[in-house]
Amino acid sequence: MKPSTILVVDDEPLNLAVMSKLLNPHYRVLGARTGPSALALLASGELPDLILLDVMMPEMDGHAVLTRLREDPRTRAIPVVFVTALSDEVNEEQGFALGAVDYIGKPIKPAVVLARVRTHLALKQAQDRLGEQNQWLEVELARRIRESLLAQDLTLCAMAELAETRDSDTGNHILRTQSYIEALGRQLQRMGGYGGELDDVQLDRIVKAAPMHDIGKIGIPDSILLKPSRLDFDEFEIMKTHARIGGQAIDQAVRKAMAMHGGADGEASAAVRFLEVARTIATHHHERWDGLGYPDGLAGEAIPLPARLMALADVFDALTTRRVYKAPWTLDDTLGYIQAHAGRQFDPALVQALMAIRGEFAAIMARLADD
Repeated sequence: MKPSTILVVDDEPLNLAVMSKLLNPHYRVLGARTGPSALALLASGELPDLILLDVMMPEMDGHAVLTRLREDPRTRAIPVVFVTALSDEVNEEQGFALGAVDYIGKPIKPAVVLARVRTHLALKQAQDRLGEQNQWLEVELARRIRESLLAQDLTLCAMAELAETRDSDTGNHILRTQSYIEALGRQLQRMGGYGGELDDVQLDRIVKAAPMHDIGKIGIPDSILLKPSRLDFDEFEIMKTHARIGGQAIDQAVRKAMAMHGGADGEASAAVRFLEVARTIATHHHERWDGLGYPDGLAGEAIPLPARLMALADVFDALTTRRVYKAPWTLDDTLGYIQAHAGRQFDPALVQALMAIRGEFAAIMARLADD
């Protein structure tokens, strides 16, 4: 095992010789006769595990040296023991205030010096091990958080894809609507007025939850979902139930997950909060600003913001992409329709945000166009 290194700083050559003779059988000893030379040695080479520092020295006394050591991130953590003939309480208090870990009085007692050195080296080694363990724990925690987030994303995407595989017309619908929602959310943040309702954490949840907006389509018969023409009244009434089906399915998933993990403690609640956002979006993304939507006929700001964002992104994508029953609309025609329905179908503030970033929407359309 590599021996610990001790730096002894003392302006008296005899004191250096005595300390070196005492410590050399057990440790690797370095010496310096002035404060500046000690600082130069530390700046240019390997750092010691412990410093024994004289207080009364010419040019730069021990207090000034310790101040410089604590200012430097490289040397800040090295334990420093003052070795001095000054034993009054004022000097000790000053030294401890500057960051010294101990005092050894002169003339030195060999047994005391060795005992103090062993003690502070053991403390330093324990602190180093603790620091390494903390660093490992931080890395491991970050890895597990990444894995947990990846698992959440995979679960969301798998559930969303399960619904989308039953509807051959959607193509990149999920990716586009996610991108539209994120762009709208960023613009709303720049516009202000939403606070915690749309901070970065909440916007991230909304974007991640967006792919589950049509999860309720799993409960719609193929004869209606895959019909190659417009739905009649009765068929459309059945299609409308996908909002309620999706919301209820996610709600049941949340309840079962909470029960499995012992209830709604803080950690479990945070883990499923994005699913609660998904339930809100799935249930209410077909509500209208004027209250004529479904399933609950909510109006205005009674419609949760995540659902209002999804409603606009969903309609924009539906209009600008090809369906079995219609050709894609142009960007100008789509924006004209959306502007005409601001305050009726859509939240006017969201429409204003969309018009401000129409270029971003056009870029998303081009980048994620269906093959």
